Amino acid sequence: MKFEKRPVSRSYTQFEDKPGFDEVNAIADRFVADFIAGRLHRLDVAYQKFLSSARQVPVVETLLPFGDLVTTGAGRQSSAIDYEFLPSSEEILEEIVPAAFKARFFKCFLDAAVGEQIARMVAMKSATENADDMIRDISQEYNRARQTQITSELAEIIGGAAALE
Repeated sequence: MKFEKRPVSRSYTQFEDKPGFDEVNAIADRFVADFIAGRLHRLDVAYQKFLSSARQVPVVETLLPFGDLVTTGAGRQSSAIDYEFLPSSEEILEEIVPAAFKARFFKCFLDAAVGEQIARMVAMKSATENADDMIRDISQEYNRARQTQITSELAEIIGGAAALE
């Protein structure tokens, strides 16, 4: 956002490698309230989607609005079959839609955290392998230098003994 010179209304930097549902839920509640009040018309989330331990891809996913939720009522389409809901369909939607949004929102955080942990794991594995290679190379170099020193000392001793004879 800084590079694009776009203003940031709020920043959340408290998330480490283990995002908690309660922390994410507080942000989700704000987005749901803004969406219901009409202050937010669309919510897109950009994150690293976890596909496998070898593959994470950057995605931008629209979380709000929640697709086409069709209910009966003024100005809305009616299905061919009318179902009776207890509690009413509006009450069910008021409960289920925010819960589904919060679950999808939390999944974005979890995917990003898992992707970051895997990237760290791969980086540490690579660093360990590089360190092992360096240790092996340095050990070989040291052993060769030591062997050269021993050989030259033996040659000096043999040369000195031959000179005495």
